[in-house]
Amino acid sequence: MNQFIDTHIHLYDSEFERDLPDVIERAETFGVNRFILPAIDKSNHHKMMGLSRRYPLQAFPAIGLHPTSVKADWEEELSFVFDSINSDKFYAVGEIGMDGYWSKEFINEQSTVFEKQIELAASRSLPVIIHSRDATEEIFKMLERTKHLGLCGVFHAFSGSYETYQRISKMGNFKIGIGGVITFKNSSLAKAAEKMDLKDIILETDAPWLAPVPFRGKRNEPSYISVIAQRLSQIKDCSIEEVADRTTENAVKLFKLKR
Repeated sequence: MNQFIDTHIHLYDSEFERDLPDVIERAETFGVNRFILPAIDKSNHHKMMGLSRRYPLQAFPAIGLHPTSVKADWEEELSFVFDSINSDKFYAVGEIGMDGYWSKEFINEQSTVFEKQIELAASRSLPVIIHSRDATEEIFKMLERTKHLGLCGVFHAFSGSYETYQRISKMGNFKIGIGGVITFKNSSLAKAAEKMDLKDIILETDAPWLAPVPFRGKRNEPSYISVIAQRLSQIKDCSIEEVADRTTENAVKLFKLKR
């Protein structure tokens, strides 16, 4: 059976409270047996860590402050990240970045928080999980400014152009997180992915959001990685086995998981 890693999933979200064991069992049926859990802020931390302790061989937590959670109390939230990183094992710093879509009220603070978390990740030799929405140029400026740190990571929920992918490729060891958007009828991601190298791609769901076609509009879940992989294999004109092997190997290396 093909083996997959869902590299971005909020399994601790309330959407999964009623049937989490069934969700994980379905995922395993489709070969999805490991999950990277991105952090949001301290309000979600306890549930995320509880889940990772409940499924220690499957659920691997990250630590970080999501840009949309950067508000008036951002210093307190950021201190929580810096304090917590010493208390448990984490596999990435994220979900971090910048978001100008929901609100630009704290956009300057977002930049400060992003940079400090990049520095934290580099100091711990951890990859970053980057959230970028309506802030592409700001993200690139920050990565250029911190390029000397030798950062690695992933651009989560990528939906950009091939040209943006090329720019990312020049920034260092960054992967492209491909999710359900690649199955959307009017998405330009398929055209960009056609020219991407599989060595740069990892798979994700961002569940419970962004479900792929034919489940669009419903709750997303990790078993749908197989749908995303199937679509990517069609676009790349290769076998789904190759997609599984390459993307899983990419994820193992990036997050330093056991093979």
